[in-house]
Amino acid sequence: MEVQETRVQTDRVLTIPNILSMARLLGVPLFLWLILRPEFGGPKSDGWALLVLALSGVSDYLDGKLARRWNQISSLGRLLDPAADRLYILSTLVGLTWREILPLWLTAVLLARELVLLVMVGILRRHGYPPPQVNFLGKAATFNLMYAFPLLLLSDGSGWISSLAAIFGWAFAGWGTTLYWWAGVLYVVQVRRLVRADAMAA
Repeated sequence: MEVQETRVQTDRVLTIPNILSMARLLGVPLFLWLILRPEFGGPKSDGWALLVLALSGVSDYLDGKLARRWNQISSLGRLLDPAADRLYILSTLVGLTWREILPLWLTAVLLARELVLLVMVGILRRHGYPPPQVNFLGKAATFNLMYAFPLLLLSDGSGWISSLAAIFGWAFAGWGTTLYWWAGVLYVVQVRRLVRADAMAA
């Protein structure tokens, strides 16, 4: 989760929170390889893929917690942390869609939101503003999707555990997608206000 407290930032690179975020980024291609192994004739490695996702979730919690506790909030960390979140979401979307666990329309809806956010970031940069801060809804959306994807991966099997995972996985996916777009709309409103304020000040 991205740290939002108004504390003094450091330009240090080799901090424990940053190292955790870097490790999360290194786990993205590993996760994608594990989840796609069956599609290329390899053995099913969903258990290992779920373990990588779980470790990613733990490190996501720890890097923000430690950054605040040890006053190691950094400019690099504010970039690495949301980048890791988005790359995990993107890699999971690719893997689950490729394996036909996620329908293509849901993947398109989630990717369309990312495209909208990229456009907003471009507009902000043109006006000299940094990317928008991750708000509470954005964090809640990410957490819901991070719960949904492992459950949906677990649902790709048989038995009562898979059936239960499918029920909760689709519930989290629905909540996460709704919150994801809601947060996106708030970003658009925020960007519009900033651009309008610039136009009035000019």
